[in-house]
Amino acid sequence: MSKEERSELMSHIRSVNTKPEVALRRALWRRGFRYRVNVKNLPGSPDIVLPKHRTVVFVHGCFWHAHKGCKIYHLPQTNSDFWLAKVTRNQERDQEVWRQLEAKGWSVVIVWECELVKAKFDGTVERVASEIIEDGDLYRKRRIERREAREQMRQDRKEAEARRQALMKEISLL
Repeated sequence: MSKEERSELMSHIRSVNTKPEVALRRALWRRGFRYRVNVKNLPGSPDIVLPKHRTVVFVHGCFWHAHKGCKIYHLPQTNSDFWLAKVTRNQERDQEVWRQLEAKGWSVVIVWECELVKAKFDGTVERVASEIIEDGDLYRKRRIERREAREQMRQDRKEAEARRQALMKEISLL
């Protein structure tokens, strides 16, 4: 394949609304999940964002993100130094984005392109749906715990202020 033909071919590769991503989104929608797509104000602009469950889903192409052990991923024989550097940088950026999202309280679910083939599709959607539900339950549990902790702090402050007021009153009577 000539350099021009390769360039033309590569220019047609999309980064959003890929077939695997759209198929997963449709399956999640049918299961009742409501989401946003490619939210730009989150690190990495996740493919699927489920705010209610505080979960993001990335649909990774096996080639572009170097899915280890996958038959789709193989390092090209031509210009292999370039491709190795590119794929390595993609993996490093993925790790960085996941850390940033988790630091902001988001749960991250990764789905590989090869998991969305017909033979594995239903099992993958089931796995993703259960992870979303678990992450959402955990998020709500933590939110309730934080709310209860804040309420307890307010109550403790009120009691401390009441004790301080009583002590001040007692001191002024002496």
